[in-house]
Amino acid sequence: MSIEIFNAIAPRYDMTNYVLSLGMDIGWRRELVRYLPQREGLNVLDLATGTADVAIALGRDGRVTQVVGVDPAEGMLSIGREKIDRAALASKVKLLAGDALALDFPDRQFDAVTVAFGLRNFADLMKGLMEAYRVIKPGGRLIVLEFSLPCGFPHKYMHGFYLNILVPLIGTLLTGKREAYACLASTVRGFPFGERFCRIMAQAGFEGVERYELAFGAAAIYVGHVGVS
Repeated sequence: MSIEIFNAIAPRYDMTNYVLSLGMDIGWRRELVRYLPQREGLNVLDLATGTADVAIALGRDGRVTQVVGVDPAEGMLSIGREKIDRAALASKVKLLAGDALALDFPDRQFDAVTVAFGLRNFADLMKGLMEAYRVIKPGGRLIVLEFSLPCGFPHKYMHGFYLNILVPLIGTLLTGKREAYACLASTVRGFPFGERFCRIMAQAGFEGVERYELAFGAAAIYVGHVGVS
């Protein structure tokens, strides 16, 4: 989706996500945070941070010292900054406008990079993964939370109906922007989920890639490690 569409849906973005995920998005973000490196003083970068839900969840974790959230949509970031202020996390969580394919950070700056429901919108998936790899310290990790498609019966067919019919309908009713949620369904269908995405992460340089399915395969968490050598 274009930056203009994200800016347009920003005011109702959080509510729509909650409705479309049946509230499960909250638990999924908490699950993502669980996969941070098990050490203190973490400096974390959250890509496609949107309205900062993941950045806030990271900021509340005791292992994390600093969070930087990056997103190209200023409409999303504006709402995110308000939420950060309400959460009293302004000293710990910073949001910046930027391009995930050309990050304005030096090599090996972050202990972890996270991306939740944004990687499938990258114009160049491999470039985005390699750029994330570049800014992660040795011993750090990339943690991706992304939609996928269930494969087993009957979840495959139930999810297909929900994704292709109900998501555009509900998204239109809540935001008035049908194109945004028709595009969401299209990007979910086109994303190389599962073992295929694990192989792509490995091709970008990540080691020991792990995959954890959520909601019968409707979403998944992928964790890729950066070697210390």
